[in-house]
Amino acid sequence: MNNSKNLSTHYWALAGVMVLGAILRFWHLDLKPLWLDEVLTALLSLGRLYVDVPLDVVFPLSTLQQLFTLKPDVSCPEIAQAVASQSTHPPLFFCLMHQWLSWLEPVAQSLSWKLRALPALIGVCAIASIYCLNRIVFSPTAGLMGAALMAVSPFGVYLSQEARHYTLPVLLTTLALLGFVQIQQTLYSRKLPRPRIWAVWGIVNSLGCYVHYFFILAFIAQLATLIGVMLHRRRLPKGSWLAVGLVVVGVAVSYLPWLPMLFGDFGRPETGWLPTPEHIMPLVQTLMGWILMVIALPIEGQPLWIQVPIALLMLGFTSWVSLQSWRGFKQLWRQPETHVATLALSCFTVCVLLQFLAIVYLLGKDITVAPRYNFVYYPAIIALVGASLAVNTRTMGQWRKILPLCLGLLSCVFVVSNLVFLKPFNPQQIAQDMNLEPVVPMMIAMGYNNFQDVALGLSVALAVEQEEYRSSGVQEFRTFINSGRTELLAEDTSFVFLDSKLGYDLVWQKLSKLPASSLGRMNLWVIAPGLRRRDYPQQLTIGSAEPDVGIANQIPCTRDPSEYYRIGFPYQLYRCQKGASP
Repeated sequence: MNNSKNLSTHYWALAGVMVLGAILRFWHLDLKPLWLDEVLTALLSLGRLYVDVPLDVVFPLSTLQQLFTLKPDVSCPEIAQAVASQSTHPPLFFCLMHQWLSWLEPVAQSLSWKLRALPALIGVCAIASIYCLNRIVFSPTAGLMGAALMAVSPFGVYLSQEARHYTLPVLLTTLALLGFVQIQQTLYSRKLPRPRIWAVWGIVNSLGCYVHYFFILAFIAQLATLIGVMLHRRRLPKGSWLAVGLVVVGVAVSYLPWLPMLFGDFGRPETGWLPTPEHIMPLVQTLMGWILMVIALPIEGQPLWIQVPIALLMLGFTSWVSLQSWRGFKQLWRQPETHVATLALSCFTVCVLLQFLAIVYLLGKDITVAPRYNFVYYPAIIALVGASLAVNTRTMGQWRKILPLCLGLLSCVFVVSNLVFLKPFNPQQIAQDMNLEPVVPMMIAMGYNNFQDVALGLSVALAVEQEEYRSSGVQEFRTFINSGRTELLAEDTSFVFLDSKLGYDLVWQKLSKLPASSLGRMNLWVIAPGLRRRDYPQQLTIGSAEPDVGIANQIPCTRDPSEYYRIGFPYQLYRCQKGASP
């Protein structure tokens, strides 16, 4: 009777963890505007091409509705072809997202909600998968603790609310680790794992490599750990090495169609944004990434007197969790029934970190500047910490078990409230800066050097559109189709992309030849990536492309020195008025 009651309590607790994880991942899902990478996801997943974006012509914000509308008749091979030529990622996630958007087309939600709903749903599935991993290789209690930690992990919630391909490899990595640890445990008992386990393990790894290139690092880490253990054991069942070889060959052969694209993407200019490493900063940033897996308090954009104590609090709490986990880890290491799983997950994590360091210091690409790339070994960290805390329950008080979950839950509230993990380039802040005078018509001109600049500009345009909805008093913002609000768009707000490859002098010339507005007054915002503040001209002119219109129809624009901003790139306000002296 007691066993039945305990079992019932266990599964009710698991259900509560799953519900909590789902609530945190879907809460305020469309609160934050789409940023650069999410715009790229949207265009490729909707079946659009870069040529669909209007360049070097003025267009109203209402054009965005047509640009970000699903093309349902586009096939997965067509999306894969577009991804191969216009992106630096494998195609599987974009194909899945296209199908997902097709299913959700009748749903009356914003595009940002629809795009992020798939990663959020996969994030919930990842919670279930970490439970299965820890339950099978450690214990049911470890499974529940691991699931609870992932459910309230601020890093996990952050990844789940990104319209990007991060939660899917987290899920696939967790499933791969489950097969990988089971294979090691079986080999340790001098038995050959069943062919089904080898096959599923290989298939999961193959799928992961088609989702994100960094998943290849996870596969290499699994192989390195497995081969190391097999060399250490020596006396292995017959056919062990053959099975490993068949899996490797199978994954390699399955990836042959995409292998030329993989090599081609190495030299693409889109990867040039990664900085070169600065001394020990990659190590510090790696430590910060670990901290954000368990606690994330508002620190971005705060004054120094707030940042310092919050940073110390986060570091102190993470140190305390690490100490409690280390005590449990030593128990897992010493116990024969959990030693193999502990060894496998630990070696896997170390192998991934060594590959990260090789990329940073040997290739000169500091990938630690983006905490999101820690998704490669995130499931292994959560599994080990969850199992370590679970096995250490005899020496831990009840509050010590609950405290990590409570602070994790508080951190998630900050994440979904847009106080932590702010979107890169912060398009929402840019939109608020630009909408300083809602009653004045506005034009945004942006110089672009590549399509990443174009995607950046589109993220700003989308955020400005959303900000205009809010400032106009619309209670419920819906960005695109099915909203019933598109007629409220301000047609007086326009956008133009101007090619800046040959320098900004040519941009100013193109700006002076644009069709002149019939309005007497206008705010002109100029976004100029790569331009210094002092290089903005004091005066600009918006004219007419028609040669017979004449100079009288040109509008002089004067730079407002007090309205200059820089959030990753500069943007400057010019006040334009007909009849004003140039």
